[in-house]
Amino acid sequence: MAEHENMPNKGDSAPEITLHGGDGTVVSLSGLRGKPVVVYFYPKDDTPGCTVEALGFEALGAEFSKAGAEVLGISPDSPASHCRFQKKHGLGLRLLSDQEHQAAEAYGVWVEKSMYGKTYMGIQRATFLVDASGKIARLWPKVKPEGHAEEVLEAVRAL
Repeated sequence: MAEHENMPNKGDSAPEITLHGGDGTVVSLSGLRGKPVVVYFYPKDDTPGCTVEALGFEALGAEFSKAGAEVLGISPDSPASHCRFQKKHGLGLRLLSDQEHQAAEAYGVWVEKSMYGKTYMGIQRATFLVDASGKIARLWPKVKPEGHAEEVLEAVRAL
């Protein structure tokens, strides 16, 4: 499993994240300590898989809140792109902009990818569940968007 070697493991302290949201706010992981936080990395706003994943988390937003959890979506898109994505799909999710890939690199999800024979750097779709004490409680290193939010919600409820 060499490709996951740079990811934090279950039980590790979650790397700090301080990023701008689409609404101009600054969100830090340490500022959310005391409650579980779902940190999901996705490649690009308004692409088919990323939209399915975001809508999945959005549909279960009330359930995540009831379980006391915060959901943060992170991609390299700009805050303006996040605003357009949120408006187009009616998303109330907190989407954070990681244009410099600092969070993606800290979580080991900024990886070499290839499409049509070309290699490039991009986000590997992955999700981390951070417990109330700031430790990684669970991770999903390679996510399929369909049904993912339900699986993550079950893990939050099991904390």
